[in-house]
Amino acid sequence: MVRTLSRDRRDDEGKITLDREGKGLDSEDTLLRPKGRRRVDKAFYTRLKRRARIDENGSFQWYIRMDSNGINEESSRQVRVRFVTKLRPPFKVPTSSIAVPANLSRMGLSEIVNLLIKNSNTEFQTTPFDFLIDGELIRMPLEQFLLAKGISAEKILEIEYIKAVAPQKQRDPSLHDDWVSTVDGTNPRFVLTGCYDNLARIWKDGSICTHVLQGHNAAVTSVNIINHKGTSSNNDICIATGSKDKTLRLWMFDAVESGNTPVRIGAFKILKGHTSSVQSISAKPSGDMVCSGSWDCSMKLWKVASEGDGDSVSVKKRRLVNDVDEPQLEEEATAELVGHTQCVSSVVWPESQTIYSASWDHSIRSWDVQTGKATWNMVCGKALNCLDVGGEGSALLVAGGSDPVLRVWDPRKPGSTAPIFQFSSHSSWISTCKWHPRSIFHLLSASYDGNVMLWDLRTAWPLAKIDMHKDKVLCADWWKDDSIASGGADSKLFISSGISISYDLKNVREINCIKLEIEFRGHFLSTDENLKHQQGTAEHITMKQ
Repeated sequence: MVRTLSRDRRDDEGKITLDREGKGLDSEDTLLRPKGRRRVDKAFYTRLKRRARIDENGSFQWYIRMDSNGINEESSRQVRVRFVTKLRPPFKVPTSSIAVPANLSRMGLSEIVNLLIKNSNTEFQTTPFDFLIDGELIRMPLEQFLLAKGISAEKILEIEYIKAVAPQKQRDPSLHDDWVSTVDGTNPRFVLTGCYDNLARIWKDGSICTHVLQGHNAAVTSVNIINHKGTSSNNDICIATGSKDKTLRLWMFDAVESGNTPVRIGAFKILKGHTSSVQSISAKPSGDMVCSGSWDCSMKLWKVASEGDGDSVSVKKRRLVNDVDEPQLEEEATAELVGHTQCVSSVVWPESQTIYSASWDHSIRSWDVQTGKATWNMVCGKALNCLDVGGEGSALLVAGGSDPVLRVWDPRKPGSTAPIFQFSSHSSWISTCKWHPRSIFHLLSASYDGNVMLWDLRTAWPLAKIDMHKDKVLCADWWKDDSIASGGADSKLFISSGISISYDLKNVREINCIKLEIEFRGHFLSTDENLKHQQGTAEHITMKQ
């Protein structure tokens, strides 16, 4: 009997099998034997004997046999590799080199690493891994990868392994009464959604609806949790929502308040001025202003707190639904940014004096907040639905729109409109894209094809595909660093959790080359204390036909 290892579906080579007793192996069998000797105790030998042979000196050997309609010269080729990792114990393996079959894919490599770890830690639970050579993820058989990249197989290859990025758990969906058009996951305690039933909702722990925000007269098309520095306590949460009713509304609620039934609350302020549907909202990092983009082709800036509101915004300003007939504060925009010629579909406010916008007029623009003028304009040839800022130096732009291609640009490169990365595994228009808030490599995208995909800049292939939705996915966002919240035309909010994202603070420092200070939630934090990349908050909302 033999044990068959998993392999990548793109690997059309033979499956890898382990000889049960280590007997009957001929000269073409591939030997994996670490340099040096490792003693194993009797209990470990008993558990390992089905896949290893212990020689008379107590050293262990693993034998792998190729099972692809017979053994041939090509399938028996070997390369010597050394596995390294930045993961902490118990995920480390010996640094000695071993010989492996050249046609192994990442799944076969993952099996080998798991066996090496289990050699020293018998209680280790099997974990899927991804692998990098020279900083690029392996997504094909090892020999093909080396040939494509012009890497010599004669020397010892150093292969770095990281935890595979894929959801480990899918929660039961949270049902809505209509399309889930927008979601914000920036607060780890809850998920905020907007819906075509004119309501926004707070979902405690991503599953229990504790608050319903009632007041809009049309579909809620954008939501944004505002990290306002003037709130009276950490439990007082300020929220901005935008709607097809042409208004923005500001809300305040107590995050710890909950009961058996959802609390219905009204807005404490209505922001009027747009002449068409509000498509996107993004708050200033300090939380004292918000920017909105609209179908009227304009962008407007609004104050969160008026001069008459005092220095802080209190949760007492929250209005119960019974009080909505009472007069509410109304306020006009403090500034207007004009330049786009079609719908402003997405806005992001990553820095105090800089706003980015994307539009159906095929352009991405950068705006100077103080002057109100566009400082950078790039035409990309497609109507755009979504935009976000992140990646290396929190300076890369990712956008998606009226084709299945997700594109990444570096605006620091003058005179070039060509994207530096393109990802094309979706089969329909892209509705949402989001950088991971802590990783410079990872991002997500959602599409009308019903899928959410996870990406890594180090490979053109998606790391994972989430296909829980049965209709168009209209919105998605990262939540608690290891989960994704997504909503769609199936009227469901899904939470996909257990996603392992590896980010190395040391590498971030090396890439940026300087000691950064980043404005986060109204405070300046040194990288020595807590280096966090700003996450844009713009969300694209699909117009319901």
